[in-house]
Amino acid sequence: MLFTEFRFLLFFVLVTTVHWLLRGNTSRKLWLLSASYTFYAAWDWRFLSLILISTLVDWVAARGMERTPARKRRWLLLSLVVNLGLLGFFKYFGFFVESATSLLAWLGFHADRAALEIILPVGISFYTFQTLSYTLDVYFGKIKTSKNLLDLALFVGFFPQLVAGPIVRARDFLPQLQVSRQWKSIHKRAAAFLFLTGYVKKACIADHLAPAVDSWFANPGNFDAAAAWTATIGYAIQIYGDFSGYSDMAIACAAFLGYQLCENFRRPYLAKNIRDFWRRWHISLSTWLRDYLYIPLGGSRGSGLATPRNLMLTMLLGGLWHGAAWTFVVWGALHGLALILYRKWDRSVSPLSTSRRILAPLAPLFTFLFVCVCWIFFRSSDFATAWTGLRAFVLLQTSGTQTLSAHWWLLFLALYLAHRLAESGKSARWIAGMPAPLAALTLGIGAALALAFTATDYRPFIYFQF
Repeated sequence: MLFTEFRFLLFFVLVTTVHWLLRGNTSRKLWLLSASYTFYAAWDWRFLSLILISTLVDWVAARGMERTPARKRRWLLLSLVVNLGLLGFFKYFGFFVESATSLLAWLGFHADRAALEIILPVGISFYTFQTLSYTLDVYFGKIKTSKNLLDLALFVGFFPQLVAGPIVRARDFLPQLQVSRQWKSIHKRAAAFLFLTGYVKKACIADHLAPAVDSWFANPGNFDAAAAWTATIGYAIQIYGDFSGYSDMAIACAAFLGYQLCENFRRPYLAKNIRDFWRRWHISLSTWLRDYLYIPLGGSRGSGLATPRNLMLTMLLGGLWHGAAWTFVVWGALHGLALILYRKWDRSVSPLSTSRRILAPLAPLFTFLFVCVCWIFFRSSDFATAWTGLRAFVLLQTSGTQTLSAHWWLLFLALYLAHRLAESGKSARWIAGMPAPLAALTLGIGAALALAFTATDYRPFIYFQF
């Protein structure tokens, strides 16, 4: 059930209507939990058991930490083993078996690949990290154990962000469940505008770009160098529109139900450097990795080699989180290397130096182009495709003659200007300052135009595969 499908609109209207008709906070939470499980079951009801297992195990583990503090490390280990064990089995079993088989073959040993084919449960990476934030925060004393299993279950299974984020923290969401929501306190106009924005990003931009991008990445050697630039930048826009569009719609849906989710994107392609990019891109993941991996590893403390090591390990695991393939590992390694080099440069060059002043206007462009180079590895199905695409994009070396339409560059320019407008905040203030009838008319016209330009076929959100 995609956010851009008409059946989701019917589902959400029904859920929201019943939610606000119910008076008691507990009855509302029960209704939302039932709706959330129904939403997930629409993908595959069998994998609801995994969400229930994670919820119950973390409930027991957190209660165990509270009752027997001396054994809190064992209780945390239980949570980590179960949650990461499920994630590892369903997402990485095939990857590790295939990698081991290839390694043995390279060493001269023959090994048959296991015949077990495992279906990847949608959203498992997201809700696993989300529920782990609860037990980790309890362990480190940042929050108290939830006394209500219903609250924890709703936190883990809340349907707006369940299958593709943002990755919500227990410390941010659980307190919201203690107080009954009020319809009058909802910023309805802002939520409607945010949902429409997300819909346009996904259905009107990302889905229209997808066929051109897919055709190039299927065989980049058949296309000329101009097509390499069009497809690579097109994919950068597609994945941003697709993923940030989902996040926008998820945040908006939660807002209509009275709950606040964290911001997940902040105009990342305007970043001034690679560190700034990771403060703007997939914010809920980057801050999760920072708080639960990078800092526990030692962060920027320790010897001169400790920080680069911690940065690289964090980004390698961040790359592997995205997908069970070595291309994702390389993508993470490239970002890790860039963060290490930028940190070294930033600490060694004076803020008032001439080099900084010269590079400052070009830094966002260099950052964007580097991110695009990394996207080639992220999107490619294998290294052969990635190397072919990389040569065409960076070195302009390709023997292909096929082209992609140049009209996409007009769209790229328009989207850049829209990105700049969004950065200024003028569009949101403009909508907020309108009289109610004019705002309703504007949103109605915007919705009609969005439907007119919606791609003809529904495409799953890219991050569903992660």
